[in-house]
Amino acid sequence: MMKMTPVVQQLLILNIIFFVGSMFLVNSTELFALYFYQGSGFQPWQIITHMFMHGGIMHIAFNMFALYSFGSTLESLWGGKKFLFFYISCGLGSAILHTAVTYFQIHNLLDSIVGLNLSAADIRVLLKADFSTLFDENGRMIEGEIRNMLSRANINQEQYNLIAQANYMALIPVLGASGAIYGLLVAFAFQFPEARLGLMFIPIPIKAKYFVIGLLSVDLFLGFSGKSLFGTSGTGIAHFAHIGGALVGFIMVYYWKKNQFDKNRWN
Repeated sequence: MMKMTPVVQQLLILNIIFFVGSMFLVNSTELFALYFYQGSGFQPWQIITHMFMHGGIMHIAFNMFALYSFGSTLESLWGGKKFLFFYISCGLGSAILHTAVTYFQIHNLLDSIVGLNLSAADIRVLLKADFSTLFDENGRMIEGEIRNMLSRANINQEQYNLIAQANYMALIPVLGASGAIYGLLVAFAFQFPEARLGLMFIPIPIKAKYFVIGLLSVDLFLGFSGKSLFGTSGTGIAHFAHIGGALVGFIMVYYWKKNQFDKNRWN
C-alpha cells in the first residue's frame, strides 16, 4: 500500500474539516457550494470552496479514497506544488464546464419564449426569484413584482413552466471534489495506461485506460440524456462537472508530455 503523500494528506484533511463543519453550520451549502452565477445564491469564493463540500458520507468516502489511491502516485511523480496546481486546475475546469452547460440549458429554455415582453433585467429577476414563495395556500399567485411581470408578458401555462424550469436550474448548487478527482483519474490513466485496477464493483482487474474511457462514456451518455443508471428521470449528479475536470486534466498532462514538462518535479 502506497504511503499517503503530504499534499494529498492536507487535501484529505481539508475535505474532512469542511464535511464535519457542514454538519454544524446550517447554511453551509448556501455559503460554500457553487451556484449558477446568474442565480441569487452565487458568491465568488464558491468557485474554490465547492470542491471541498460533499453531499453525504458515501460521496466524500469515494472521492477521498480516489484522492488517496491516485493522488499519492501522481504527487510522488510530479512533486507537491505541481500536483496541487493540477488538482485545483481540474476543479476549476469542472466548475467552468458545468456553469457553461447550465447557461446553455437555461438560455435554451428562455430562447423558446423570446417573443414575450420580458427584458434582460426581467430575466435576471426571474432567475433569482424564489418561486416557492409566489403562491398562497390556495395556489393563487401573490401580488408583487413577479406576478406583475408575468401578467405584463401575458404568458400561458406552458411558457410559465419553461420559466419555472429555468429558475429551478439556476438555483441548483453543485458540490464535491469529483471534478478534480476525474482529472486525477485521467492523469493516472495517461501516465500508467496499462496499470490494472482492482475495483470492488468490477470482479476482474481492468486496465486504467479502459476504466477511464468507460467511466467518461457513461458520464457523457447520462449527461446528454438526463437519465440515471437506476431508472429515475435524473441522476442528481453533475455529469458535465466530471467531464470538465477530466478534460482539463487531459489537456494539462498532454501539454506537459508534449513539452516534456512531465519530467520536471515542482517541489
